[in-house]
Amino acid sequence: MDDMRLLVRSVCDADATTVDSLLANQRLAKRSRSRVRDTLKRSFAPRFIDGDPPQAWRIARAVEDLGLPVEIVRPVYYWITARGEPLLYDFVQCELFSQMVRGQQTLRTIEAVAWIRGRLAAEKKRWSEVVTVRVARGLLAALRDFGVLEGAVRKQIAPVHLPLGAFAYLAFALRQLGADGERLVGHRDWRLFLLSVPAVEHLFLEADRVGLLGYQAAGRIVRIDFPASTWEGMADVVAARAN
Repeated sequence: MDDMRLLVRSVCDADATTVDSLLANQRLAKRSRSRVRDTLKRSFAPRFIDGDPPQAWRIARAVEDLGLPVEIVRPVYYWITARGEPLLYDFVQCELFSQMVRGQQTLRTIEAVAWIRGRLAAEKKRWSEVVTVRVARGLLAALRDFGVLEGAVRKQIAPVHLPLGAFAYLAFALRQLGADGERLVGHRDWRLFLLSVPAVEHLFLEADRVGLLGYQAAGRIVRIDFPASTWEGMADVVAARAN
C-alpha cells in the first residue's frame, strides 16, 4: 500500500492519462525503471485510473491531502483495490464472508486454492498448480495487509472494525456511484468489510449521531444525506470529526 499512497499523493490531472505520463513523473524509489513501469501498469493504473470507479485516485487523494489517520485511509485503499481486482472482490464476497457467517475464523491457503480452482473451472480456465498457489497466497497476504485477516502464518479473520470516519466516507463514495436509500444500506460492497446489513444500519445510526451524515429510516423507506457534495468536502467533514 505504501507505493500506492506515494503515487496517489504525487499524481495530478496531467499525469493521470497513460502509464508513460505517470512514469515520467513517478517518485517510487524502485531499483529500475522497468520495476516502476510494472508497478504502474499492473497495480496502480488498473485500480486507481482505469478501475471502477474510474480515476479513483481522486477519492484517495482527498483523504491523503488532509493527513487523515491510517485507520481511516487504509479502508479507502482496500475498497478501491478490491473493486479494481475482481478476484479479490469475489473471494471476500463469496468465500470469506460465508466463512465468517458460518463461524469459521481460520483460513488456510489450501481453502483459497480450492476456491480459485472452482472459479477457474466455472470460467473454463486453467492455471498451473504453482500459479494457483502463488495467487492464493497473494490474496491472503493482501487481506492481511488491509487488516481483514490477521496472522503471519496461520491466518484468521480479524475482528470486524470499520472506523466511523472511513465508513461515512465510503458511504459517500457509494452514493456518488448511484446507490441511495435502502440500496446504499444493503450494498454488497459492505461485505468487503465483513459487515452484515444490521451492522451497516448500526454504523449509519452512529454516523448520524456524531454528525458525519444524516440517516432516517422508517421500515423500507430510508433517507441518507451527506453534509458535502465533493470528495474534498466530505474528507473535510471526516477530518473535523477525527480531530
